[in-house]
Amino acid sequence: MRASFAPVDMISAMIDSLRVGRANGRRVTETGPRGLRFPAMSRMGFHVLLTGDGWLLTHDAEPVALRPGDVVFTAAGAEHGISRSPGRLADLPEVVMADLPPSPVPVDFEFLCATYPIDRGVPAALRQLPDVVAFTPDYQRHPQLPGVVEMLRRDYTDPGAGSAAQQAGLIDVVLVTIMRHLQERYDASDRPVTTDPGVAEALRAMHDRPDRSWTVEQLGGLAGMSRTTFTRRFTAATGTPPMAYLTDWRLRSGARLLRQPDTTVASVARRVGYANAFAFAAAFRRRFGVPPGRYRAANSPAPAGGATSITRAGGR
Repeated sequence: MRASFAPVDMISAMIDSLRVGRANGRRVTETGPRGLRFPAMSRMGFHVLLTGDGWLLTHDAEPVALRPGDVVFTAAGAEHGISRSPGRLADLPEVVMADLPPSPVPVDFEFLCATYPIDRGVPAALRQLPDVVAFTPDYQRHPQLPGVVEMLRRDYTDPGAGSAAQQAGLIDVVLVTIMRHLQERYDASDRPVTTDPGVAEALRAMHDRPDRSWTVEQLGGLAGMSRTTFTRRFTAATGTPPMAYLTDWRLRSGARLLRQPDTTVASVARRVGYANAFAFAAAFRRRFGVPPGRYRAANSPAPAGGATSITRAGGR
């Protein structure tokens, strides 16, 4: 009898890997035009705007407008601010992450904060994201999210027995929803699911370093298998032999990079493991049917104020 295993998905594995400390957060309420500045820190975090319109501020990008229900996410704890007005980040007071009593008066600006320690470094699957991402979740596709956010707001406002455990679970749910959105938007965790840990290790290596001149022997060594065994098990897990999979991943990565501003075909070729732009262009045309330059022209997003470290990703 063959054992049956549930597939291991990369979002769950990534969140599990982050649990090196306690997730925490708070509800922030403000009255008036001010906001708060969040310094750079070794934490991955998000905010959910609850009440009032606001702005996301960074040092080197134009302010991004926020509406109730919008989410702000930073994978590496980049410095940023949440404000009522589109001012300067340096003018905002630094946040104090302490338990504060709820405001006794009505407030006109309210949002939730939550963070995870990332003492082991930013997960590789998130390193390609902008420093700060703001987006509007698709609440029709994720109907559980408003209820989870409201439970988190209530628990921050009036904590009781078991609040710490409940908050950690609720933060996980919000984080999974964010990861799913980013996976769809940026291919942030675009790897096949597999129950084979050796194959998973080889996939991580390919996805993290497509620029390396990988061989089947090297990948098999990472997986702890012989060349023949690795090829057989990798093909069974992914449906594609290792080198064919690597070529396809390099070209899909190249296509994603071509959609980003300020990239050249030559720089993209180097980043995905091709010796020169000509070799990349020939392989790209075979894969996608058009040369890289034409693909970029057809798929590049419209300029958004020249921002490079902050991105607003619309809901799907």
